[in-house]
Amino acid sequence: MRKLRGLAPQLTLLPSLILVAVTVYGFIAVTMVLSLTKSRMLPRFDRWEGFDNYARVWNHPRWEVAMENFAIFGILYIGGTLFIGLLLAIFLDQKIRAEGALRTIYLYPMALSFIVTGVAWQWIMTPDLGLERAFQIWGWDSFEFDWITQSEMAIYCVVIAGVWQASGFVMALFLAALRGINPEILAAAKMDGASGPSMYWHVIVPALRPAFLTAIVVQGHLAIKSYDLVVALTGGGPGFSTELPSTFMYEFTFSRNEMAVGASSAVMMLVLVMILIVPYLYSELRDGDR
Repeated sequence: MRKLRGLAPQLTLLPSLILVAVTVYGFIAVTMVLSLTKSRMLPRFDRWEGFDNYARVWNHPRWEVAMENFAIFGILYIGGTLFIGLLLAIFLDQKIRAEGALRTIYLYPMALSFIVTGVAWQWIMTPDLGLERAFQIWGWDSFEFDWITQSEMAIYCVVIAGVWQASGFVMALFLAALRGINPEILAAAKMDGASGPSMYWHVIVPALRPAFLTAIVVQGHLAIKSYDLVVALTGGGPGFSTELPSTFMYEFTFSRNEMAVGASSAVMMLVLVMILIVPYLYSELRDGDR
């Protein structure tokens, strides 16, 4: 009986562990196997292609565009959310009035799906309907904002919509971290003569390192798998100028019926996620051993 009681927590978690093993790691393994086959519309495990599918992905011009767009989107999206989120958190940390209402307003975009965000920003950025039309009605006849119709600028429209939605979440992370800083550290810095900007730069921001790491990993993961925002906002266009790895994967798997190529691109997306997560886990484990 005592042994059973000791095993009770493990037995309780066992169904969840089995479900995760099958639905997450099991499907990851299946995707890796599919990437080595000649599967097209349906999986085929009797014909093998090896790593040629990966070569096809990297030699495809649309994948090259997707990776270039991902570099632009990822850097600006993560950097923009970190910068705006930190500024908002510092602003709210000043114990201003109506903090609760402002915090709710800033967090509200995260309650929306990326589909809703994409559709709303598509309306805002469409020249005949949104900002351009509004400013022209108000008398600024020469005002133009048609980035969404330009192949070179459309990806920045995706960045704007993504940063708008995710900055509130990053703000919440930083605000919680700010409220968790030991007041004695701040008091000691003030006694040493640290001014406001100097205190933030040399004391407070370095203390937010765990929050920065968490925000980078979470936002990086969202950037890698961004699909619905792009589809709702630009549809991957004009042409395929706003192609991302996620839209490339979906297009080749479900629209072009090239499942093996789509699986190869999905594995490459997994590699991108691991590039983010592994350093984070290493940092956490190293800090835990100290």
